[in-house]
Amino acid sequence: MRKNTDTDEKATLLGILDQLRSSIADKVVGAPEPQVRTAGVPSGTSLLGLLKHLAHVERFYFLGEEPVDWQATMRPCTEDSVDSVRADYRKTVERANQVIDACPDLTLPAPRAPRRGPVPSMRWVLAHMIEETGRHAGHADILREQIDGSTGR
Repeated sequence: MRKNTDTDEKATLLGILDQLRSSIADKVVGAPEPQVRTAGVPSGTSLLGLLKHLAHVERFYFLGEEPVDWQATMRPCTEDSVDSVRADYRKTVERANQVIDACPDLTLPAPRAPRRGPVPSMRWVLAHMIEETGRHAGHADILREQIDGSTGR
């Protein structure tokens, strides 16, 4: 994890994002089966599904890879395990950080899958990913507490 510093805008944004990324990746560790993949709310959201979804969101915004079915990104497959989904998320974050590190100016466009409309700047994508990851980290906190009472970052 990077040190959060206010000396550089990109380092500050990435430091906050990395802290949230670590928090949600750690939230699945030690969560029992099948509860980790079982929906904890009527919408069908599960702890493992949140982490799998965030890996897809990272690939979409930082690597320009759009999933075929966004709804499917929230549903872990039978083959998915805590270890495999967490490793995929960590690897995706590492690749995303390489793209972010290589961006010399946050006003430049972020990578993106072909689609209509303007391409968002790297600054916007970093801010959005802080919001997206933070939102889902909060969901994960609640789901994990429902599973086994575990709380905290």
